[in-house]
Order: sequence, then structure tokens, then C-alpha cells
Amino acid sequence: MPGAVAASVGTVRLPLNTALVDVLLAAVLAGLSVATLAGQAGPADWRAAVLGVLTVAPLALRQRAPVLTMLVIVAALVAYSLAGFGDFPNGGIGMVVAMFTVATLRSRPVAAVMFATTVVATSIAFATAASAVVWSQVAQSLLVMLGAWVLGESTRRWARRAERLAAQAARLVAAERVRIARELHDIVAHHMSVISLQAGVAEYVLDTDLPTARTAIATVGGASRDALLDLRRLLDVLRVDDVDGAQLAPQPGLAQLDDLVERVRGAGLPVEVAVAGTPRPLPPGPDLCAYRVVQESLTNVLKHAGPATARVHVEHGDRTLTVRVTDDGAGRPPQRGHRSPTAHGILGMRERAELYGGVLTAGPAAGGGFAVELRLPVEVGP
Repeated sequence: MPGAVAASVGTVRLPLNTALVDVLLAAVLAGLSVATLAGQAGPADWRAAVLGVLTVAPLALRQRAPVLTMLVIVAALVAYSLAGFGDFPNGGIGMVVAMFTVATLRSRPVAAVMFATTVVATSIAFATAASAVVWSQVAQSLLVMLGAWVLGESTRRWARRAERLAAQAARLVAAERVRIARELHDIVAHHMSVISLQAGVAEYVLDTDLPTARTAIATVGGASRDALLDLRRLLDVLRVDDVDGAQLAPQPGLAQLDDLVERVRGAGLPVEVAVAGTPRPLPPGPDLCAYRVVQESLTNVLKHAGPATARVHVEHGDRTLTVRVTDDGAGRPPQRGHRSPTAHGILGMRERAELYGGVLTAGPAAGGGFAVELRLPVEVGP
């Protein structure tokens, strides 16, 4: 009679969740079953020994085939009871572990079906068994089974929650990597373009026009210092160990537009700036987005447009900030089947805009040259 199923529900999955652990568990329980039967009074029945082993041996496959494992164990227990061999040699612990495993590794409906199947099968077997049945012990066994199901279900929910949190953390890490890559691209591409152009100018006129060469070298020095400053700002933001005590330098915004334009002019690109509407303070994110779009657009003009004049138009509307950067150069038609660095820059600008609910368009302008337009929603002022 299966009185002692109340043995232990504490058989949870071990940290070393391997096939070897399951095999060792099944082997130990099978050995205990045989030893228990051998120690009973009277001659041992080999059929009882076989069925006793079958009530625990399938646990070796519980991770790979939990449903099949439980079905074999339940069938062995029913056969053991119908044969009238008396109490289970291992207290029915194999069925408890199998129920826990099914509830942990399979869906709730599958676990419910297996629990119901176990209840029906064992009840019929015990009702028709040759030995006397103590129904209070049967009820106790089923309560332990129910506890194993509940514990397995809780474990499964916890595991799923852990997986969701891990996936969310991975997405956040990926998004942060994209943001860092975008910032590095904007900083390095702009300043290195200025440095490269002015270094070329200095080398070209060094022997013939010393004042121009000195101006170009000074521009290189200024661009280098600005690049280092921007990189330090980015690194300060990334330093999470001392965020509370660190005095982080503010990220640039449209308030620094004049400085940006002067650097680009110093690199040899004429830039015209027009501002319409009443400027208003913007949140740091959209403000940085607008600044980076202008920076990337002017950098692309420097690198790809050839001899050209760039125009920056900023319009502060009631609900929308519009930034438009155009040039009258050769334009940058996309090459089919080839993703150029410019394409990466435009993609980064578009991602920035979408992050703040904005829209960015970029392409050849109707009258020649290239045009980039950013439209960002802004809060309505009081």
C-alpha cells in the first residue's frame, strides 16, 4: 500500500542539471528499492524487484522525456499495487519527482493531464487491489503529488521570468551598444573629417603659403581638442561606478550650433545659418538629436559634396522642431548594392529621430545637391 508517498517533495533540479546526475539519482533510488525488498521477511519476489526498479529507473530520462518517464513510473506503481506486493519500496518518490519534472518542463495543461491520469489510474488500481486499502494514505499521497505539481509550476514560472529578464537585459545592452556606436561615429567622423581636410591643406601649402598652413594646423589642433572633449563626455556618461559623485559635462545641443558651424567653416566649407521662430529649451535627448543631425549632415557635405555651400535652417514651431541641412554640391546618390559610410550615417540619424518620435528624410535635392530634413515633435509651451 502506498502510504509513504509523503516522503519528500524537496527533490528539485540540481545545479548540475545533467544526464549524469539523473542517472545517478535513478541508480541510487533503484538500489534502495532492491535493498528494501531484499530486507523484507519471507522470500523475495523477482517481479516485485523489477516493478520496484521501474518505479524509479525512468528518472534517468526525466529531463529528456518527462511525460514518458511519468507514464512508465505510474504504470509500474499501478502494476505493483494490483499484484498485491504491499507498500512501495521507495515510498512512491519516483512519481513525485516525475510530477515535479513534468510541471517544470512542460506546459500547465500537460501537467494537469498527467496529474489527472495519475489520480484516475492509482485510484482504480488501489480500489481493485488484493490488499486492503487505507484511503487516508491514498489521499495523503495525492496531496503530495499536488504539492509537487504546484512546486514545479512555480519553478517553471520563475524560470520563464528569469528568461524574460535576461532577454530584456540583452536587448538593453544591444540598444546601449548601438547608442555608443552612434555617438562614437558622430564624434569621430566629424572631427576626423575636419582634421583630415585641414592636414591635407597644410601639407599642400606648407612651402608656398605659410599663413594658410598655420591656420590649417591650428584648425587641426582645435578639432583634436574638441574630439577629445566629446570623447571624455561620452566616457563620463558610461562610467557608472561613480555617477553620483561625478560632475558630468553636458551633451551638446542647438545652443552649441554656432561653435559647430565655425569649426566647419574653419575646415573650408561655407555654411549659412537661418533660424525661424522663437528658440525654446529642449529636453536633452531631442536637443542632442538635432545637434547630431546637423553635425553628421555637415560632415557628409565636407566629405562627399565637393566644392559646395551648406545651408542650415532651424525652425522652432509650436509643436514641431524642423532642422534642414542642404548643399549645392555634387550630391551623394546611393550606390546600388553598396552600403557606404554615408549610408551608415544617415541610418544613425534616422534611428535617432525615431527614438524621439521624429522623422528624418535624406536624399538628392530637387535643384541639385543633397538635403537632410529632421522633424521632431516638441511639447507645447505654457
